[in-house]
Amino acid sequence: MLTLLTTVFGRSLREHAASLRTGDGLKPYLALAVAIPAISTGAILVRLSSAPSSVAAAYRVLFTTLPLLPIAFVRYREQFRAMGRRDVIFACLSGLALAVHFAAWFESLSWTSVAASVTLVQSQPIFVAIGAWAVLSERVTRRTTVGILVAVAGIVTMSVGDLFGGAVGSDPLLGNSLAVTGAIMAAVYVLAGRSLRQRLALIPYVVIVYSVCTVGLLVLVVAQGHALTGYGEREWLVFLGLAVGPGLLGHTVINWALGHLESSVVSVSLLGEPVGSTVLAALILAEMPTLVTVAGGAVVLAGIVTTATEQESAQ
Repeated sequence: MLTLLTTVFGRSLREHAASLRTGDGLKPYLALAVAIPAISTGAILVRLSSAPSSVAAAYRVLFTTLPLLPIAFVRYREQFRAMGRRDVIFACLSGLALAVHFAAWFESLSWTSVAASVTLVQSQPIFVAIGAWAVLSERVTRRTTVGILVAVAGIVTMSVGDLFGGAVGSDPLLGNSLAVTGAIMAAVYVLAGRSLRQRLALIPYVVIVYSVCTVGLLVLVVAQGHALTGYGEREWLVFLGLAVGPGLLGHTVINWALGHLESSVVSVSLLGEPVGSTVLAALILAEMPTLVTVAGGAVVLAGIVTTATEQESAQ
């Protein structure tokens, strides 16, 4: 499934590296091909951690932010100074939305299955499409609408397959509700990013968003009474993995793509995450998906292809 995603959205990673060396730069769909598999590892790493979910979320964003800070303040100092108050406020709101997204989604993985949690959290294209039309005045074509509906139908199919497949967690209703909350906050995050990335460079934008998100999650950890230290080597490796994979190679690349693609295309592309996460959950956690869940994953990919090809033909 992950190989199929790479085939759909671009060439191989080796060609991607070559394009950087020759100065051609990244192409948006190839960027998505890198980001989606990276993001797909997030749920698995959270499940492998025994730390409280809010702690894992906080360190994920913190370790994603730290490598970017020197770059931001050395190369983009003037751009920080030139930012308007309105852009800074909206970037901070985006960071808070991201914090709630991570807190709700990470916690949902403690109560429901990987397949259900990840598929429900990626139901955000519904909210993104509505927000893009109402707030950003983006044109949502009929084919894009069909692609979104097909992809969401695949998500529902995957969720139903998981519910009737057995391992759904200790409290699937709570877990699924938290995942939907995460989806709404992810939609706010995507819409804010689409608006701001048309004016702000990638690094200054993500540094503000990630920093605010980190502070918000650390406040949550302290409020919940969890310890920030005292974890074993395995936990720190998980935290680092969350930062490098889903953080730097995942969400940071997605933020780059938001400067070149419409938010509806990016958000539907993120529906590839449930497919990748479900495959990894089967291989690593022995959470075997049902045939209905697998069929739903194929429908999700069909929705992604429909929306992405419509956007490509319109450019």
